[in-house]
Amino acid sequence: MAELGSKGVTAGKIASNVQKKLTRAQEKVLQKLGKADETKDEQFEQCVQNFNKQLSEGTRLQKDLRTYLASVKAMHEASKKLTECLQEVYEPDWPGREDTNKIAENNDLLWTDFHQKLVDQALLTMDTYLGQFPDIKSRIAKRGRKLVDYDSARHHFEALQTAKKKDETKIAKPVSLLEKAAPQWCQGKLQAHLVAQTNLLRNQAEEELVKAQKVFEEMNVDLQEELPSLWNSRVGFYVNTFQSIAGLEENFHKEMSKLNQNLHDVLLGLDKQYSANAFPVKAQPRKKTKLFARLRKKMSRYRDSTPAKANKSPSPPPDGSPITSPETKTVNHELESSTLEAPGTSIPKSPSQPAEAAHAGAEAAGSEAAAGAEASKTEADSGSSSLPAVVVETFPATVNGTVEGGASSERADMPPGFLFKVQAMHDYTATDSDELQLKAGDVVLVIPFENPEEQDEGWLMGVKESDWIQHKELDQCRGVFPENFTERVQ
Repeated sequence: MAELGSKGVTAGKIASNVQKKLTRAQEKVLQKLGKADETKDEQFEQCVQNFNKQLSEGTRLQKDLRTYLASVKAMHEASKKLTECLQEVYEPDWPGREDTNKIAENNDLLWTDFHQKLVDQALLTMDTYLGQFPDIKSRIAKRGRKLVDYDSARHHFEALQTAKKKDETKIAKPVSLLEKAAPQWCQGKLQAHLVAQTNLLRNQAEEELVKAQKVFEEMNVDLQEELPSLWNSRVGFYVNTFQSIAGLEENFHKEMSKLNQNLHDVLLGLDKQYSANAFPVKAQPRKKTKLFARLRKKMSRYRDSTPAKANKSPSPPPDGSPITSPETKTVNHELESSTLEAPGTSIPKSPSQPAEAAHAGAEAAGSEAAAGAEASKTEADSGSSSLPAVVVETFPATVNGTVEGGASSERADMPPGFLFKVQAMHDYTATDSDELQLKAGDVVLVIPFENPEEQDEGWLMGVKESDWIQHKELDQCRGVFPENFTERVQ
């Protein structure tokens, strides 16, 4: 009997639920068709949108946090394997063996502690934060169903109120039919029964409306208080979560840097003891572009196609007077008195005016040779072969003790396109005809490649400073060299 009773209760509950679903479905269809109005709350709808956004952001943060923890764990395993490899290759007789083992142990403990604290202070807090969303989400869905029930009960009650006249007509029709078949006293009782039945339906509809309204309002009030509070709590949660992560990372990296410094000191001591067996520095592999081989071929073809240049040295004068060499740098500040008083002689003019000499100060090397040649020509024209050539020596102008034009003159002594100076830190043996042979301490003047596409990664173009000062020949002295063998000094 108990089983039958429980089955009967279950069957009745199922039938009631099915009836509610049918009623809700019918009400939604009428609302979509526009035949029934729908109760709307814009403020609550905004709260629901914020709730869905907050849930989406929290779920994404939880996913990314789990990915971060998985990466930390993977990094822990990689670091552990690396330290184990160091322990295996570190021979027992090397100094610092015990320190290396202790550093490896502390390294493993530090990674484990960092991962566990991230789980406790970030991931578990994240799980607790997201644990409140499913319950609120189900309550929001239930509130939506109760709102449909309230609208359905309201429409049903309104339909009974507006159909009062129709009900009176329906009640009157049976009376008119029964007037012929039933006695007079029976007709009054039948009409009273129909009126009582109509009033009962109205009362039941009103009771259902009041009940549905009460249930809906209770849920609606609770959610309208909880949703804004939950939405505002996201700021504090994000701040605490990321502060915890940042603080843990900071402490972890501080402790890890100490361990790395200790390991560096141990390895430095090992390196000092075995410094004779230092690992040689190697240059990056080149693509073997044969840059200078192609450049020399181009230069040879160019020289073959152009006529030989005329000799730039001055020809001797017809009267056989001596020629002042361009390389001679004699400076005559004072002339002898006997020479000045000799009749038929005159002081030769200067090869350049003082203004021109000041302008030529930035190009001292080239102007001196030109000045010597011009002075020789002036002496030949004047016919005074007995006097030596007078060369005006110019000095850079100074302002408050500062030499003007110093930078430009320094640049003038550099090869075309000079970029900066580097100094060789290691010896390098050239393996190709277009490479420079370097010794430790050599200074190289770096210049750009004529074709940037021919530059290999990790290689520079330049000319050794000693070769440039001695020869001043760029095509024959320049070459490429590995950058990691040098250090920039200017």
